[in-house]
Amino acid sequence: MAPPAMASEPNASRAPLVLASASPRRRELLARIGITPDAIVPADIDESPLKGERPRPHAVRLAAGKARVAAALRPDAVILGGDTVVGVGARILPKAEDEATARRCLSLLSGRRHRVYSAIAVITPDGHLREALSETIVRFKSLSDEEVEAYIAGGEWRGKAGGYAIQGSAEGFCAWLSGSHSGVVGLPLYETRRLLRAAGVTLA
Repeated sequence: MAPPAMASEPNASRAPLVLASASPRRRELLARIGITPDAIVPADIDESPLKGERPRPHAVRLAAGKARVAAALRPDAVILGGDTVVGVGARILPKAEDEATARRCLSLLSGRRHRVYSAIAVITPDGHLREALSETIVRFKSLSDEEVEAYIAGGEWRGKAGGYAIQGSAEGFCAWLSGSHSGVVGLPLYETRRLLRAAGVTLA
């Protein structure tokens, strides 16, 4: 009689999962669905919009670009890249790195709707690219000068697309939202879970 087969070590043969982002927000969001990346490989790419580029394709292009950079460094891994873009019509709002930019963004968003495009890209070791995009409509209340200045003073806007972080006090500005809240934070969890499962990543 043949000896009984030995159980394989859990996850011993699976490809590691690499997050192509240093964003702590994305790691926190992945943890919500029980995922901890095996490694972080931040992808430094030029995020400047191309001439005439609209918000939706801009987000998709950057997510894929970041994933490709990380895949070149870790060809053995499943790579997850993402990017979030705030758009007002055809206009791409910048990531605010100074108070003046954040103030301009908040002034533009005050009392109106805008769209948040959160794109993800997953590349497997065989080079296959999977992509997904969430599109969320957000409407801000009309902001007073005092509210804008108080938000600026708090510093949550720094480095954030559109000059705000919805997971912080700016959620109090959000009068209405249709779509993915996690996508606005920085990683749409429904789409992420679906693509990682399709790429063979074991999920809870």
